[in-house]
Amino acid sequence: MSSSDTGPPAEPAGALPVVAPQLRALRRRASLTLEAAAREAGLSPAHLSRLETGQRQPSLPMLLSLARIYGTTVSDLLGETAADRDPVVRAGDMESTEAGGWTYWQAGAAGRGMQALRVRVPHGSQGDIVRVHPGEEWLYVLRGRLRLRLADTLHRLGPGDSAHFDSLTPHRIAASDPDGVELLFVHTLLQSPTAALCLGPIHGDTT
Repeated sequence: MSSSDTGPPAEPAGALPVVAPQLRALRRRASLTLEAAAREAGLSPAHLSRLETGQRQPSLPMLLSLARIYGTTVSDLLGETAADRDPVVRAGDMESTEAGGWTYWQAGAAGRGMQALRVRVPHGSQGDIVRVHPGEEWLYVLRGRLRLRLADTLHRLGPGDSAHFDSLTPHRIAASDPDGVELLFVHTLLQSPTAALCLGPIHGDTT
């Protein structure tokens, strides 16, 4: 049912060295077995085990899914902290992180009920993965053109366009331009057994 196990090749060992122990620690903190967490994430236990032991690095969509399942943020998964929850994030303090071909920058403070990111999605990356999870998502196109599919409707967005939707609606995003697309992205963080339902690829939408 999930395409996660057949995603991009593993990134070089050590690309995100802190992710593996954090994934394991946060899963245990959520009182989830390896099998239960893998089932909720749409992964095989073997695949999640490889993530937890550093043999494979997760993509950004996978990090977002695991963060929802564990009731935490991508910042926590990466071992990042925000001193005293500073409400202001300075441009010079935003360090980029690459995961599964996506590049993102934290645009909000850790430990909040919403997570704000600036995301760069390359052309052809993760465009076949359909997500369904509780909560809401809001995105704003900064640069490039975006294909956003919500259920059976395909929306084409350009710079300055935005979308705000219930994320229980099956959705996926992909860059239309060879240079990719850059977004502001905000989503709610909810822990739920259906937090990372992945429906896999839908064929026939290549425009």
